[in-house]
Amino acid sequence: MTVAEAVEDYIRYLKAEKKSGKDAEGRANALILPVLGKYKVSELTKRQIEKWRDDLAKKGRLLRSRKGKEPKTAKAPETENEIRARKATVNRTLTTLKAALNRAYAENDEIADKPDAWRTVKPFGKVDAARPDFLSVAEAQRLINAADRASGFRDLVHGALLTGCRYGELCALKVRDFAGGKIMIHTSKSGKPRTVRLTEEGVEFFAALVAGRAGDEPMFRRDGSEIWKESSQGRPMRETCKAARIVPAVGFHQLRHTWASLAVMNGTPLMVVAMNLGHRDTTMVERHYAHLTSNFIDEAIMAGAPRYGAVEVSNVTAIHK
Repeated sequence: MTVAEAVEDYIRYLKAEKKSGKDAEGRANALILPVLGKYKVSELTKRQIEKWRDDLAKKGRLLRSRKGKEPKTAKAPETENEIRARKATVNRTLTTLKAALNRAYAENDEIADKPDAWRTVKPFGKVDAARPDFLSVAEAQRLINAADRASGFRDLVHGALLTGCRYGELCALKVRDFAGGKIMIHTSKSGKPRTVRLTEEGVEFFAALVAGRAGDEPMFRRDGSEIWKESSQGRPMRETCKAARIVPAVGFHQLRHTWASLAVMNGTPLMVVAMNLGHRDTTMVERHYAHLTSNFIDEAIMAGAPRYGAVEVSNVTAIHK
């Protein structure tokens, strides 16, 4: 069994179980198979995978290209943050590779007792930094106001800021997916459906957006009738950031981070934030947003924790140097 065959089987398994097969497939085709696909699983060595991991970390990320076109690569990471982000991407890709190899060993008796030194390959450490890239409320308001109304991009931006949904999730929404004051996401990155709870402002926005429209219409329309497609948001997002004086400019995905960051800063419990974002637990939310809660936790304790009035007053005063 080759690495390519093991990865193909793993992706087939993910899709059958309604898990996130699309992300794994993309990583495999772009980053794993071109280098490791031809090797036999039973002959892979720790050194081979470590070299692949390290070489990948030094390269720039792949840029989107049209079908049939040779993919282009961004410049190699230079700044500390670029290097950290690239290593984080490599770690996620290594996780996909090891998951495929683990499944191959578990399901294939012919290789079950073969060497598996690749299991000891470690990911890069200390690369999952807190996300600083979110907008303030004032910046978000400027972004909404600057977004083009006629093309429908303003509605798309506003919807993202009110829900924390991913671009692809918003594009897939139908009018009927807003019901009972909530948004129903049928297909998410995890492969599982979820319900997105809204504020009263969110309910008002979506109620106006779907009023008088057929249930099977796309909720967000581009230029009145078209649907928003993959990567269609890139150029209008850059133009909107420029018009709104957002420096440095942010990508559409940062609107999701904005919703999460502001929700956490306003005291929303991490589990509630995680559920609305579609995470199965608070691990990801704690990793990226928990640092925003420290001052707010202090304030919440001071405001709401119980007092008992049982502290005895002493005539001894501490001396502060």
